[in-house]
Amino acid sequence: MRLFFKRLLTFAVTFNHGRNLENTDMKKFALIFPGQGSQEIGMGKALADAFQSARDVFTEVDEALGQDLSKLMWAGDIEELTLTANTQPALMAHSIAAARALESEFGLSAKDAAYVAGHSLGEYSALAAAGSIGLSDTAKLLRIRGNAMQAAVQPGEGAMAALLGVDIEQAEAACAAGRETGGACDIANDNAPGQLVISGRKDAVEAACAHAKDNGVKKAMLLNVSAPFHCSLMQPAADAMAEALADVAISSPATELVANVSASAVNDPEIIRKNLISQVTGRVRWTESVQFMVAQGVEATGEAGNGKVLTVMQRRIEKALNGFTLGTPEDLEAFAEAMKG
Repeated sequence: MRLFFKRLLTFAVTFNHGRNLENTDMKKFALIFPGQGSQEIGMGKALADAFQSARDVFTEVDEALGQDLSKLMWAGDIEELTLTANTQPALMAHSIAAARALESEFGLSAKDAAYVAGHSLGEYSALAAAGSIGLSDTAKLLRIRGNAMQAAVQPGEGAMAALLGVDIEQAEAACAAGRETGGACDIANDNAPGQLVISGRKDAVEAACAHAKDNGVKKAMLLNVSAPFHCSLMQPAADAMAEALADVAISSPATELVANVSASAVNDPEIIRKNLISQVTGRVRWTESVQFMVAQGVEATGEAGNGKVLTVMQRRIEKALNGFTLGTPEDLEAFAEAMKG
């Protein structure tokens, strides 16, 4: 039955080649791309086993990095994979393998999406999927980004914490209390209503957590991370990315990007370049990004890559927005059927 459906889709894609997809009954969807924390051993292997287009992605990333990253992803050590310099290009490779296979096998691409968006490093995946940055360049940029973010702060000096049952005003007040210790403390991620992450100097983050608990926040807990991402302490990494991005060709994406730092749609290459630099120290405005896409009429999202972190968070942001994961061949088929149905 699945093979029959795949052949039917192939016929539909061939028949519709060159037609304006806006004139079909396809649902208005966005492709979204996960960030760090979604990695696991075995990620992407099912796609590589099933589709040549996916295998080609992993081969190109391996060659760009001069490393057998795919072997680490599929049969390596989870601690090595979790090193941010490996995690970032690995998650991107799985995401792009899913996006390429979705296009080659099921006739849906980033061009058909209303928007693309990615959480933190996922923004690079979104840009690669939309043809704004080449795949090899994206892999190299994420390797530089991972190394620079890890080197920006000495181990043990920084921390991140999740605040649950909190609003933006409470989180801002907690960060202000943390900064009274003399250390940096910022909101790093606005992931969903009631779920924010703060980042900065360890003593400042601990003070912010204590303030949050004393002022009605349901839960404040330190996270097991290797560095304090998306805060002012990442400025050395932002400088490194400014230098790296200066030498990379960036073109207008085939589909508008909803940027982390602004939660609005952009397609100008120079604004994209500036946003990618600002993103290193800036807040990931994910709640606002999803709300923006819904306001523009997006009915569904496909989370291209490993896991379902963004799909789960999205349920807290907008329950009426349909969410699909795109990590396996079966996922891609189900998504294509739903969007074209």
